[in-house]
Amino acid sequence: MDKDDIKLGDWQRILIGDAPVEFLLEVFIRTSLIYLVLLVVMRLLGKRMNGQLTNLELAVMLTMGAIISPAMQLPDRGLLSGMLALACALTFLRGVNWLGFKHSKAERIIQGTGTVLIKDGVFQLKQMAENRLSHQQIYAALRTENVYNLANVKRMYLEAYGMFSIYQDKQKKPGLSVLPPADAEVQSIHEQKDDNHVACSNCGNTIPAQPKPGLCSVCQVDSWVGAVL
Repeated sequence: MDKDDIKLGDWQRILIGDAPVEFLLEVFIRTSLIYLVLLVVMRLLGKRMNGQLTNLELAVMLTMGAIISPAMQLPDRGLLSGMLALACALTFLRGVNWLGFKHSKAERIIQGTGTVLIKDGVFQLKQMAENRLSHQQIYAALRTENVYNLANVKRMYLEAYGMFSIYQDKQKKPGLSVLPPADAEVQSIHEQKDDNHVACSNCGNTIPAQPKPGLCSVCQVDSWVGAVL
């Protein structure tokens, strides 16, 4: 488009574009057909596409968005090319999933594996840093599952598809509170404070309060708070 063709008062160009008005009806027809085809493709992709997506599934979703847009809006693009591209995306995802089903090594490479974030009530700080997760994000996930004491977590995994899996320890232990320390009202959720133990606020490592602790043996940080039950 030439510079001289751009006029702020040209409402027909702003609202409709350079295509004739009749093309709006064609856009409606194209969108309806592509939408129906997309529903079929989504159904064939499986129930996982309605839930939390893996990296591969997210890539396919973004690809489908790029595929259907030109087919719906550009007058010089036919529907068949968009439908063929959708079929290719469907075939690709199903093929990769089949490969992962047949070969576990391929599945690990394509989908990734779960990561341990908490082990026996202690943060795995290296894994948290690699996955760019903060303490507050994990605290929030624990509170969502009604877990308020870090020591009660046997394992916490970050699954390959981005969700958290939490496995609690049946035995009650003193540990680090995951409740906001500034909110005094909610602290009553804990059964009681444990004056005989302290917890590292950085990693959750819990040790006897006496003798007075120095650097944490796990994370080498000197930041201790009272443990809770």
